Amino acid sequence: MTSQDTPDTHSRRRFLRRALLTAGGIGAVAVPSVLAMGSASAATAVDMELVLVAAMVDPPKTGTGTTLTAGPHVQVVEQALDAKNFLAASSVDGHYGTTTISAYSAYQKSLGYSGLDANGVPGPTSLAKLGSDTGLFTVTRAVSVGSSTDSYGGKRVNTRTKNMLAAADGKLSWSITLTQGSYTTGNPDSAGTHDGGGVVDINVGSMTTTQRWQTVKALRDVGFAAWLRTPEQGFSYHIHANAVCDTDMSAPAQRQIHDYFFGKNGLASHAADNTPDAYKGSFTWWEKYKRG
Repeated sequence: MTSQDTPDTHSRRRFLRRALLTAGGIGAVAVPSVLAMGSASAATAVDMELVLVAAMVDPPKTGTGTTLTAGPHVQVVEQALDAKNFLAASSVDGHYGTTTISAYSAYQKSLGYSGLDANGVPGPTSLAKLGSDTGLFTVTRAVSVGSSTDSYGGKRVNTRTKNMLAAADGKLSWSITLTQGSYTTGNPDSAGTHDGGGVVDINVGSMTTTQRWQTVKALRDVGFAAWLRTPEQGFSYHIHANAVCDTDMSAPAQRQIHDYFFGKNGLASHAADNTPDAYKGSFTWWEKYKRG
């Protein structure tokens, strides 16, 4: 490092050298190609929505495959973690696996975060800071859960989840009533899925079978991973729903997003989703749904 170098400019140069090697065929995933040769201001746009999808879908995967079109965006975040000495260069691959989760969690803790705020899933503040501190990227399509002490029908949820439930409710001629909200710890029946944000259980006792499935579909349409739980699965009838891309989500709930992405039931069995095809819908999330 020369006398004119700062830690940030040194980090940028390390990143640029690796990016050039990647362009030459050594890297496995292409870096978004807006890097100016040797420019200290060369920063690319990282889509936070895609990074969050990868952070929830990738960790349980076998191998290091990437998810949707998130690979290049994840790789830039990993390059920044490498530049800050939280991740080894050999793990910069565009796959947001357990190693990247651990590295990002360590970065969050270095900023003074703890608990859900240091779960290894990027929040808008920490991700923007990582990009600006290294000079490697800016954040687009930032995702925020808002207040974690909001409510829906008297049950605690965050603001993003509240808005999603209201949108799903608006698609139905009956009301969505919660039996359990988010941020509720100590419930052994929930296996930790409600410990964080974005997860709710919904009462279906007064609904017909068709109405139950229509409610599942409405929830999926606005960005929830939602399943009808049944006595055959060991539950009383209810709908369990996880808000895809919720940055406060607990690790067990994140694993359910992985299952949902791959058409599974989100239970310990990881069996096939029991939702009829007519009500399955497609994988999406709140911000994408709002864009139409």
